[in-house]
Parts: sequence; structure tokens; C-alpha cells
Amino acid sequence: MPTLTVRTRSRTEFVDITADVRQAVRASGVRSGLCVVYCPHTTAAVTIQENADPDVVRDMLLWLNQHIPKDVPGFRHAEGNSDAHIKASLVGPSVTIPVEDGDLTFGTWQGVYLCEFDGARNRTVRVKVWGESSGSVG
Repeated sequence: MPTLTVRTRSRTEFVDITADVRQAVRASGVRSGLCVVYCPHTTAAVTIQENADPDVVRDMLLWLNQHIPKDVPGFRHAEGNSDAHIKASLVGPSVTIPVEDGDLTFGTWQGVYLCEFDGARNRTVRVKVWGESSGSVG
């Protein structure tokens, strides 16, 4: 299973990993099947969102940060990142994308993002692709 390493640069940000996921799909040889993109972290997540206008993900981060701020009186988690855990849980750890003709079958404006909520740091993302490749099951 391919593992991507994603370097985040801010405490909260969305990093477009679409090209890396596409590369993993092509390398798998699967022509028709499914691709699961999974983030094995409790303070980061994965989502599919518009990748044509960067203001979309900027607005999403703005909303998340306003509604789930870092410092909330009463948070008890000693590491001081309870907000990151909540955001990651709401967004979710994985997405599943159909694969056809050896490529991801996105809508016109869609891309895959790693969602960082407790950076900056190196994150890992796992990509699992399975299905039919050249007439066999992969």
C-alpha cells in the first residue's frame, strides 16, 4: 500500500494531494475499481473538495477555526489540541473514490485534500487501490 508523506506548514491548512493520489492509482495498474485514501492521524483528516478556487478551502478553514477555536475554557486534554481532534473527527479519516480507465472519477472541480489541524509537521496518508487490472483482480 503506497504511503504518501505530506509536509504541512501551518497549524491548520488543506494540502491538495490529488496529483500524488492519481500517481498511486496509475502505479497500481488498476483500470476499474476503488481507491481509498486514509489518514492515520487523530489531528488530521482527508476530504474531497473543490480544487479550482482556493477560497473554498480557505473559507472552510475559517469556518472550522471560528466554530471550533483552539483555546476553549473547559478543554481538558493536556496537549492543548482538543480543537484539532474535534475537527479531524468531523471531517473524517478517509475518502473512497471510484477508479475508471485507470484514473480517479472526480466531478469537474474536485480534488483530494489532507486537512491539517495541528501542524506544522510531516503527515502520512495511505492509498489503497483495488479492482480489475488488465482483466484480472488486483
